[in-house]
Parts: sequence; C-alpha cells; structure tokens
Amino acid sequence: MAQTKFLLQEKDMPQVWYNIQPDLPVPLPPVLHPGTGQPVTPADMEAIFPMSLIMQEFSPERHIPIPEELLEIYKIWRPTPLYRAHRLEKALQTPAKIFYKLEDVSPAGSHKPNTALAQAYYNKKAGIKRISTETGAGQWGSSLAMACKFFDIECKVYMVKVSYNMKPYRRVMMETWGASVVPSPSPDTKIGREILERDPECPGSLGIAISEAVEDAVTHPGTKYALGSVLNHVLLHQTIIGQEAKKQMAMADCYPDIVIGCVGGGSNFGGIALPFVEDKLNGTHKDTRIMAVEPASCPSLTKGLDAYDFGDEAGMTPMMKMFTLGHQFMPPPVHAGGLRYHGMSPLLSHLSRLNLIEATAVNQIETFEAGIQFAQTEGFISAPETNHAIRATIDEALKCRETGEAKTILFCHSGHGHVDMASYDLYLRGKLSNYEYPAELVKEAQKGLPKVSA
Repeated sequence: MAQTKFLLQEKDMPQVWYNIQPDLPVPLPPVLHPGTGQPVTPADMEAIFPMSLIMQEFSPERHIPIPEELLEIYKIWRPTPLYRAHRLEKALQTPAKIFYKLEDVSPAGSHKPNTALAQAYYNKKAGIKRISTETGAGQWGSSLAMACKFFDIECKVYMVKVSYNMKPYRRVMMETWGASVVPSPSPDTKIGREILERDPECPGSLGIAISEAVEDAVTHPGTKYALGSVLNHVLLHQTIIGQEAKKQMAMADCYPDIVIGCVGGGSNFGGIALPFVEDKLNGTHKDTRIMAVEPASCPSLTKGLDAYDFGDEAGMTPMMKMFTLGHQFMPPPVHAGGLRYHGMSPLLSHLSRLNLIEATAVNQIETFEAGIQFAQTEGFISAPETNHAIRATIDEALKCRETGEAKTILFCHSGHGHVDMASYDLYLRGKLSNYEYPAELVKEAQKGLPKVSA
C-alpha cells in the first residue's frame, strides 16, 4: 500500500498567514455602520476588538507574520498530519485519491485554536482582562476558553441553548479551562431577557448568542468580544491549514482537483480553501473545484439572499454584504450546531459571487451515514459538522467510480466527535430526522433585512 500519512517538521510550519484580499480581482464590498449606514472605520470597531485585530481585518498586506510567541504554542500540535484515505477508497471502489487534513489533533479537538490563540494573544497585548464570546456546538467556546487560560484572560461564553443541552461535555471542557458558560438566550443580558420573555422555550441561535456576547463586551469595562468565524481576520488565522496542506500534497506528489470543507460561518473552510484559491487566482491551478458544504436546514450559500445584513439577531453588529437567510432566522436544532448560522462569511460570499468557490447542501441523516462509513474505514469518529465534508467527499468519489476519473480530493477534517456521541447514539437508534429547508420561515426572516442605500 502507498504511503498513508504525510508529516511536516516544525521547521516547515508556515511563518505567515495568507491574506487573500490583495489578490481579489474585485475588492470586497464595504462593511457598513449599523447606525449611520456608512462604511465603518477602524475606530468604529474599537469598542469590541483590539486595534491589532481590526487592522488585520482590513489589511492590504498579502502575508502577515505569525508572532514567535504564538508559533511556539502552535507547536504543541502543529503541523497537523495529512492522511491518504486508502481504506475509504477501497470501500467505495473508487479510482479517486482521497486525502484529509486532520485538524482535530489540537488540544481542543478542532481547528478553532488556530484563531482562538491568535485572538487571545492580541487581546493580551492590548491589556484586555476579559473576553466575551458565543459558541454553537462548543468547538469555538472550548478553544477560546483554553486560549484565554493560556494568556490569563477571563472568558465568558454564551452557548446556543440547544447545543448547551445536546452537548454537555463541551460545556464541561470550557469550564475545565476556566470559562464561565451560560445557555443563550440567557437572563444575563438585555437582549437575552427580551427574547426569553417572548419565548421562554427559545432554542437559541448563533445570531442571538452573538448579540448577547457583543452586548456583554460593550457594557463591561476592560472586556472585548471574540468571534470564531465569519470575519476576515478569523479566516486569515486559519490559512495555516491550507498552507500546510499544500506542502503535504506536494510530498504526496499530488495536487487536489477538488478541495472540500464544511461551512457554517466559514472558518475551517476558509482555512483549507483560501491558499488553494490563491492558485486559482494566479493561474497555476485554474480548474481546481473548491466546495463548501452546508446543512440543508441552514443553507445560506445555496439558498440565501445576497444582501447586506447584520451578523447578529439584535442588529448590533456592522452590516456585511453576504449570503444570508436573515438575521432573525431561527435554524432548526440539527446536531451540527457549529453550522447553524444565518449568514456566510462576507469574504466567502464574495468568492462565491466571483465563481471561485461552489456550494452544496446536505441533509443530517446522510451526513451521519458518511461519518459512520468514515469511522469504520479510517477509524476517526468525526464531529457532526465535519461529517458534512465527508458526505460531499464520498459523493464526489462515487462520481469518480461512475465515470472512471481518478480525481484527487482533499477535505478538511475540522474536528472530532468524541463529545458528540449523544448525536451518534440518536442516529444509530433511528431517532434523527432530516429538516427540510423552511422556505416560509426564511422568507419571513428576510423581510427584516436592513435597508441599505445603493
């Protein structure tokens, strides 16, 4: 059997993050102030972010150096391995070559520490003592809790209530690292109390949790807000994934025909994809397909409107041009809690607009089927979010079986499912359901989109 595992040495770890903005053929649409409707300035964002991260958000520099102190912490688990999925290929009887970048070897079990540690580092340098944030499935919350502990920063996490109840061990992970965790909507904020008054049984959403975390930041002195996805600086920090993967694919003497990642707000997909989009833009690999896979129950890229919208339910954040289901959209309680977000990263939305990436949506049961097959062939038990990428990978490999094409497929294995076994239990006992695209509810939510002048 050919080589299965491709490892880089510490000396080969990327020393910079890749910023795609200077390479875009059309610049990103401006981010607009929620009050004035005018383009935001760095000063407008200082209430919630340290200036160093704000400057990364708008940076015109193609490469941004990774601080040495941060690189030393990354070395706890980076570089991460790349695997060739020989056993899965054999089970599928496909001529395709399947590779996966294993990001769940981080202490928190996912790709999220790549940006959590960076954000905690820059907040610490700015003298910040406390950070508030939201989390869906808990991958981000646990990663930020760990990062804050590393840098001696207090951490408050608003966890979407449905995930708080479904995934209690994620909460325990956060608390083990010293964070304070509450289910969102919560009585700890004005917006949370208002939502609970209207609907005491509200399952919560990332949009609501973001509103609570932002309100917390602006009402507590010495507190800043941290976001685990969507924004440019978050995707920037994750590009270490794709940069490593390109080096490892060269070790395997391959280049991917298809690059796949699950997508909710865009962090792990952006991390694996953006360095390969760079090759499309510079003409070295123009034909590579780069595929974002989202849940059919929350299909912002495949069925959302391309419009300006708020990033949170209460309309406190700046307005961003993105594919959105409406900031008031309440997604169904699927088990891939990290993908239950109403909008897509403005950067990834822009790449979709420019036809540099493509998107597909898959149903919950089919993703667990794929996750089970992957576990039974490759051994790794994957997070429900990651199962979306596995589903699309298997589907593309089966197409290769039908056509006889020996394509090379790379996907990001963004997180393990070790604390998601309740979801697997429900699947194995036949108690999971698919949630159809709630067109009427989305249309209703989209009526609340902000009015933006041309």
